[in-house]
Amino acid sequence: MSRSEVLAAIESGMLSVQGLNNSVIRANKVLEPHETGFLLADASAGQTMITLPKANRIMDVRVQRVDNSANALLVYAASGEKIKFHMHLRPEGYPFCMVLGGGDFWHLRSDGAGSWLLLDRFDNTPLGRIAFETTTASNPGGWGRPDARLLGRGDWPWLWDHAQQSGMLVDEAQRAGMEGAWTRGDGTSTFRIPDFRGEFLRMLDEGRGVDPGRTAASWRMGTKITGDNASAPAVQGIGNLAEVGVDKGDGFTSAIYYVGATQTETNAIYWGTVRPRSTAYPGRLKLI
Repeated sequence: MSRSEVLAAIESGMLSVQGLNNSVIRANKVLEPHETGFLLADASAGQTMITLPKANRIMDVRVQRVDNSANALLVYAASGEKIKFHMHLRPEGYPFCMVLGGGDFWHLRSDGAGSWLLLDRFDNTPLGRIAFETTTASNPGGWGRPDARLLGRGDWPWLWDHAQQSGMLVDEAQRAGMEGAWTRGDGTSTFRIPDFRGEFLRMLDEGRGVDPGRTAASWRMGTKITGDNASAPAVQGIGNLAEVGVDKGDGFTSAIYYVGATQTETNAIYWGTVRPRSTAYPGRLKLI
């Protein structure tokens, strides 16, 4: 670049950072180098795509969303280039990212060699993290409901990479009893996110021996425990320990079976399912 071009770039960059040459982006837009800096975007009218300039020189861009609609706001690198985020899943990065929710922002910097680097974002919580909320609304920053939705692999490539590397990915036909896992969807273009709505979450045993034999993301029925023989109702035909769902160490040693009020298990009286007193909060899953 000539000296005049460098000075022009510096001046343009200063204006961009100050927001003096930027208006709110409300429709698809391909950015020119002089239009980088601090950008505001509004996707309330529909899905909106912002395409970054070629990353052939050092530039900064911070895209901040001003609306809180459910429409997608996508930030794309130029053709053939990548945005480097979630590099533990894909070192070369991804062709685009999403800005989700009002106030969410992504701050990117070009490396001058065909890539954009992630410097900062509204929420840096790791991808796939589970959280509870005290609001039924989805907070900005990349969160969504764990509701077993089918997603497109090309629409959410980082999340599909996470699913493939999670050790918790099953075929769609294996989903029963594994609702907490990711599935391969149709096997070609879709995948399904986990569903843990309405469930108590438990840490995986991972060799401790308290809850052995469990597969990550698997479902298990509530533990049956002994109860009050004066008030418990008659129960007909309860089968073996695996069917009943007793944890190791609960004191049961064999099958539990009742006919009316007659017990055949010597170390039990009656049984009931454990469900502790609880408060139900909405669960959320980090999607980007």
